[in-house]
Amino acid sequence: MRVLTGIQPSGDLHIGNYFGSIKQMVDAQVKGDTFAFIANYHAMSSGNGGEKLAKLTMQTATDFLSLGIDPNKSTFWVQSDVKEVLELYWILSAFTPMGLLERAHSYKDKTAKGISANHSLFSYPVLMAADILLYSPDIVPVGKDQIQHVEIARDIATKFNNEYGDILKLPEFKVEESVQTVPGTDGQKMSKSYKNTVNIFGEEKKQLKTIKKIITENVPMEEPKEYEECNVYNMAKLFLNANELLELQERYKKGGEGHGHFKLYLADVMWEYFREYREKRDYYLNNQHEVRDILRAGAQKASNIAQPKMEVIRQATGILY
Repeated sequence: MRVLTGIQPSGDLHIGNYFGSIKQMVDAQVKGDTFAFIANYHAMSSGNGGEKLAKLTMQTATDFLSLGIDPNKSTFWVQSDVKEVLELYWILSAFTPMGLLERAHSYKDKTAKGISANHSLFSYPVLMAADILLYSPDIVPVGKDQIQHVEIARDIATKFNNEYGDILKLPEFKVEESVQTVPGTDGQKMSKSYKNTVNIFGEEKKQLKTIKKIITENVPMEEPKEYEECNVYNMAKLFLNANELLELQERYKKGGEGHGHFKLYLADVMWEYFREYREKRDYYLNNQHEVRDILRAGAQKASNIAQPKMEVIRQATGILY
């Protein structure tokens, strides 16, 4: 079973990114045929300048490799390294009704937030459809806000197939219902837009400073503490096994410790959890040529799928090549 995921190069990764999607991607590598690409063409719709986009692309590749994406188990590449996706994007545009794009939630949401309305933002779902349909995945894991994009890809593929035959595979979306929402420092869902994130990588002192800002109840130190709704506890439990979780619960119920103690505990647990990943990241940061070599090799693997698919599509549509 082939699973395909696109990754926007958006900067520093936080623990919400890791437990919300990255860990599932890493775990999926041993179960099936995993395709993961860095969506740098898509990132252009956010207005990133050339130098910044190149830096973010390499940072994203470095971070994902450090966190467990294995190029020997997955196909991992940069979107722009396989040019066939742009050719398919244009072909699919001929099968995309304007009304379909006008109903896209992402376009409405982003323009409402003040992002400039342009063609790349408007046609974003068509490029995403090309990303998906070019590689014939069975499953596309998405958040609930991305379901519509997979549905649009299916609609476009259906119109194309009605014209030229059963060429494009209709994918299924998968929403990981079991993935817990990771709370931010303010208790809301962890998100860069809320400015409530705890980053995975960075200086230990800076990470501790962020953790100390987590909002907690004002309870005297000697009194027992409620843990189920505590932002510190709900963040810490992501890193703990069953026995460690019970021990932490007992500390809350016993009293004698303040939330500041639990914040220090969280900082220690998190720092240790990502120790191996930090060491791996240091290696890749000092060997960026290896990262680029991995991405090129991944692009070649992706091209081995994309090129034969495009040959069939060109023949069907009458595009001479």
